[in-house]
Amino acid sequence: MMKQKDSCQFKEELHEECGVFGAYNTKGEDIASWVYYGLFALQHRGQESCGIAVSENRDIRYYKDMGLVNEVFTPENLDKVHGDIAIGHVRYSTAGSSVRANAQPLVTKYVKGQLAIAHNGNLVNAVDLREELEKNGAIFQTTIDSEVIAYLVAKERVHCGSVEEAVFRAMPHIKGAYSLLVMSPRKLIAARDPYGFKPLCIGKRDDTWVVASETCALDTVGAEFIRDVEPGEIIVINEEGLTSNREYCNSAGKCGRCIFEYIYFARPDSVIDGVSVFNSRIMAGRILAQTHPVEADLVVGVPESGNDAAMGYALESGIPYGRAFVKNNYVGRTFIKPKQSMREQSVKIKLNVLKDAVKGKRIVMIDDSIVRGTTSGNIVQMLKNAGATEVHVRISSPPFKYPCYFGTDIPNRDQLIANHYTVEEIGGMMGADSLGYLDLNRMGEMVEGLNYCQACFNGDYPIAPPTRDIRGDMEF
Repeated sequence: MMKQKDSCQFKEELHEECGVFGAYNTKGEDIASWVYYGLFALQHRGQESCGIAVSENRDIRYYKDMGLVNEVFTPENLDKVHGDIAIGHVRYSTAGSSVRANAQPLVTKYVKGQLAIAHNGNLVNAVDLREELEKNGAIFQTTIDSEVIAYLVAKERVHCGSVEEAVFRAMPHIKGAYSLLVMSPRKLIAARDPYGFKPLCIGKRDDTWVVASETCALDTVGAEFIRDVEPGEIIVINEEGLTSNREYCNSAGKCGRCIFEYIYFARPDSVIDGVSVFNSRIMAGRILAQTHPVEADLVVGVPESGNDAAMGYALESGIPYGRAFVKNNYVGRTFIKPKQSMREQSVKIKLNVLKDAVKGKRIVMIDDSIVRGTTSGNIVQMLKNAGATEVHVRISSPPFKYPCYFGTDIPNRDQLIANHYTVEEIGGMMGADSLGYLDLNRMGEMVEGLNYCQACFNGDYPIAPPTRDIRGDMEF
């Protein structure tokens, strides 16, 4: 039976599920350290667990644990993984408990040998697939949908001639979001779902091919960006180089790139499907200034994703851009969540206000989203307590009204404040002098006309939602 998270456990902030990074050196040189640095660059995509699997002399070995990349991979632990093919993963759990068993990559031994899999995204039919596999004798060791993919690929591999063909055969059975890395002892395979929900790109440096969730990870290891993996494409890398299978490209008829990659999730120095994340956030701020102007003395952003949108607002409005917050970058997985009575204090541990910057000023505060309004309200109060005479809140996304089933931790409709109150009422509850959201009809300007998923704003899901809610902790 599937258990849901208790509603009070949903965090006010948004979270992505994970990031993946893979590398293949065609000369047989060790590239485990490449994956370490690649995961370090993707740490923003998941802070709960991480892992690296390597292939050396046709044997797959791995190391993974709970924690940040630099916590898990001490020099001693990194020394345990050597190989010329490697994949890595950083995770935040949107489906499956936050326990070591659910850390990735998943390494499977089966009749044909070994496979390692790293997956970013959520499947909408994971529960149904798992139950079907269990009825046929499958025994699962984790509570994550990535293991369902691993079983399907291994099952198909028994009946076909190659791992890439097995991935090709498995893809029609899995519905939802997946940017996927599959490593056999001598091949690295990458696949992106036909809707392109999650990003995936290809790079190269000398004799090493790299596949990563974001281009910032390519930059970290000095790899040159080659191109994005197309929605529906399967990439195969072996000692002879890279080949591609595009038979599933465009089969969906409609793309569903997650708009929140550009608003919040991705690092601003990444470029996804040809669109700069930084420029997208600047444009969001410009649109907010055009649609929700206000007289003010200073524009500030809530770190980190709000900063770039704030800069765009300032550029468009002519109001000076400044810094109002100091962020504690060391609040990670070990942060102890306070009791309800200490909720405001928890915000102050993460952020503190520069009083001299805001005292006596009318402030425009730019943030990326409002989920339940609690955190944003606390930040508004912090600014006013520091002496701000007015605080006008501008949000670089439209109001959340629907849950996400594809890897973004957006809770059920009844927990979303925009489903219960008007914009004016939400602003009043937050203590803001005014509140304005990004116009849904202008959001496409951020991504230069790319097709994207906006289901969390208007309920128009590219894929039909599951009949059972797959989000939250799944315990079978």
